[in-house]
Amino acid sequence: MPAMTASLTPARRAWLRFKQHRLGYVSLLLFVAMVLLSLGAELLSNDKPLLARYQGKWYFPVVQSWPETEFGGTFDSPADYLDPFIVKQFEAPGNFAIYPPNHSNHKTINYFAKDPNPAAPSSDNWLGTDDRGRDVFARLLYGFRVSVLFGLALTFTGVLVGVIAGAIQGYYGGRTDLVAQRLIEVWSSMPELYLLIIFSAVLTPSIWLLLVLLSLFGWIGLSDYVRAEFLRNRQLDYVRAARALGLSNGQIIWRHILPNSLTPVVTFLPFRMSAAILALTSLDFLGLGVPPDTPSLGEMLSQGKNNLDAWWISLSTFAVLVITLLLLTFMGDALRDALDPRKEDQ
Repeated sequence: MPAMTASLTPARRAWLRFKQHRLGYVSLLLFVAMVLLSLGAELLSNDKPLLARYQGKWYFPVVQSWPETEFGGTFDSPADYLDPFIVKQFEAPGNFAIYPPNHSNHKTINYFAKDPNPAAPSSDNWLGTDDRGRDVFARLLYGFRVSVLFGLALTFTGVLVGVIAGAIQGYYGGRTDLVAQRLIEVWSSMPELYLLIIFSAVLTPSIWLLLVLLSLFGWIGLSDYVRAEFLRNRQLDYVRAARALGLSNGQIIWRHILPNSLTPVVTFLPFRMSAAILALTSLDFLGLGVPPDTPSLGEMLSQGKNNLDAWWISLSTFAVLVITLLLLTFMGDALRDALDPRKEDQ
């Protein structure tokens, strides 16, 4: 590290080393861009106009539902803005509608497709349709958002529980550590997949149920690393000095040991998120994950397996999944190098 950065904080120096890892830094930018685009999925891929004007009145169908009768239709049901009649109404003089770039959401079925489903990519469906006539691009966009948000939630809960469990074991040691380790060994020997199958059969499948079930086991691996860091740091001089000054156990753990034990936690974050996304994808592929109407990468892979002639389904889903996992892996490698103390003086 150049001498001019010697006065920087450790976090700032780690960030500069991370930026020097070009592949990891570019991967971070691309991943953040993909996440931001998926968070605005309703603005990019939707079967409702973003803005519409009809007979002098302004409408925002993307945020509010309107009946068909509002636009000259016959029925009181919500308007279908892809219906040729409704489209023609907005084409009249003085009326207009601004649609998103892709005119489908994850539930939209193309009833006016020229080819049978699953239909190949076309100007109406950029990546084709699945076997139910739903737009593949929209399913991938919304499914990527579900996967990323689920991965973030599972990673957060796993890190929170793992850090707490590992900190308690490593700091107190002795009998507390011994008993906790035996309990963890018993708990980790539980058949996780069988439990998921049982609960999926008994309870209504939901993403929240899946998050709770996976969180029960997702913290075990991380707690071992935190425990090892606390066991190593608790006997160092700065901890002994803090204890001699009369600081409580909670203050010593929170202020002194934890900040110096977070390196493995931060380093493993991208890899833990990759594992969470893969877990959700695998369970959805097996039919044990989210409800059927929820957009999911695993469900798209399952459709690709069942429709081998519809190459666009499996190919596009596989590409999204591989790119996502590669970006997270490159970010993890860059974080590992940035936080490596052996690279401090390089």
